[in-house]
Amino acid sequence: MRRLVVIGGGLIGIRHVQAVQAHEDCELVGLVDPNLGIVAGDVARFADMADVPDGVDGAIIATPTGLHAAHGIAAAKRGWHVLIEKPVAADVAGSQALQAALSNAGVQSLVGHHRRYHASVRQLRAMLAEGAIGTPVTASLIWAMRKPDDYFDGNWRTAGGSPVMINLVHDIDILRFVLGEISDVACLAGAPLRDGGRIESGAVALRFERGVTATISFADTAPSPWGFEAGTGENPNVGTTNQDMMWITGTQGGISFPSLTQWNGVDWGQAAQTVPVDVAVNEAVPLAAQLDHFLDVIGGAAPLIDVADATRTLQVALDIETQLRGTGAAT
Repeated sequence: MRRLVVIGGGLIGIRHVQAVQAHEDCELVGLVDPNLGIVAGDVARFADMADVPDGVDGAIIATPTGLHAAHGIAAAKRGWHVLIEKPVAADVAGSQALQAALSNAGVQSLVGHHRRYHASVRQLRAMLAEGAIGTPVTASLIWAMRKPDDYFDGNWRTAGGSPVMINLVHDIDILRFVLGEISDVACLAGAPLRDGGRIESGAVALRFERGVTATISFADTAPSPWGFEAGTGENPNVGTTNQDMMWITGTQGGISFPSLTQWNGVDWGQAAQTVPVDVAVNEAVPLAAQLDHFLDVIGGAAPLIDVADATRTLQVALDIETQLRGTGAAT
């Protein structure tokens, strides 16, 4: 039985509380949040991490991104293994400081890029590795949603609430997971339609170390059927459309995701043909599967994505954010 504490009582923090409570191999020590009035059922509350009693095996850090590094370092000093929500930190310096603290304390880290646990994502990665469409050549991805106006009521989501760090960071990590490391980034920002002075839409071009190129078209001002959440139904707050939102081509065909529709062909003289694929079913909720894995990591297993790995996703997201702001459209 592993004893865990959840740090941060926001929406995702409460979901972690519920996941720990439902797990037969976990005991929830409590929830740490300065707002002791947060409703979280019959859960012990602590205003500060220093108030948590000894005997904790691991901490799930679900505080705002700017606090991830500080809270992760504090947890490491107490000898707690950590599962940290994404992005891993607000900047690379914070992530590196966190990594150093974890190494010095001898504790393990796991970062909450939970989409890596989706059966369809893992199957896509395996199909590409096995050469289902030959050598990958290009990828195209769309994430287009319209966030409701009240989403931006908080000051933290006004100028700083870019969909790059909130939403695209997920897609960047999936692209890294299935296609490898990213070597080059080029971006253009779209014109803002709200008055928040923030990035709202744009186009991103990526080149991977293996030579694959990819594009991302994104917007949080445009309702559409295309996006990971809509396509997979993973988020109860986003309507499900079951539409594909990513397309990968290779020297022998292509795959669309999340349907995993596979096409194979020879050249343009013959129409590409679909190939039957036995699509894996998500038997476990990704957040629950991630918790299972965290328990394994506490026990000594290698993490699917640790702080060092997640820092590479963070670096690409920050590069995109910087370039988009540099185009001058988001003013």
